[in-house]
Amino acid sequence: MAAAGLFLLGIGFLGFALSSGVMRVFAVGWVALMIFGFVGAIRVAKGDFAHPLFKAQVMLHLVAIGLLVAVIIRAFK
Repeated sequence: MAAAGLFLLGIGFLGFALSSGVMRVFAVGWVALMIFGFVGAIRVAKGDFAHPLFKAQVMLHLVAIGLLVAVIIRAFK
């Protein structure tokens, strides 16, 4: 569930970035990293969403959201 929410958030940010021209490279790279990361983790975990590798992918993208929020907060200061 968390992975799906993160992916939808990434797609939404990609749409915002492409329409406004802000942080395009980050948005495209983040979505590509999600696709390859989640697919690779599921393959290695043999479809087990409770595998530590898949959980690590989810945590990696939560860190990316934290960095994105930090950049946005710093931009508005």
